[in-house]
Amino acid sequence: MSVRNQRLQSIFQKEITNIIQNEIKDPKLGFVTVSDVSVTNDLSYAKVYVSFLGKDQRNEAGLKILIKARGFIRSQLAKRVKVYKVPELEFIIDDSLKKAQRIDDILNKIHSED
Repeated sequence: MSVRNQRLQSIFQKEITNIIQNEIKDPKLGFVTVSDVSVTNDLSYAKVYVSFLGKDQRNEAGLKILIKARGFIRSQLAKRVKVYKVPELEFIIDDSLKKAQRIDDILNKIHSED
């Protein structure tokens, strides 16, 4: 991955976070964390990894709100970041923390059996 792409991913992550926190006024959204953004080399697509504070039901509701606001977020991103092409956004629930916790639980169980 190029340095330019890494820099753009960081900028996109910061700006998307700001847009979600400051521009989207849906109270059902709750607290959202944009944990990572992955952009294709040609800037056609960006995977935006998000996590929500609370139960799993909040994940689905929050994801639906973000998908519905995808066009608005993309247009705001175009105003804030000067690139020749603003990528299509795909929102994905980041379950890496849940997976890490599960692995940690398994390791603790193995160690406690010793």
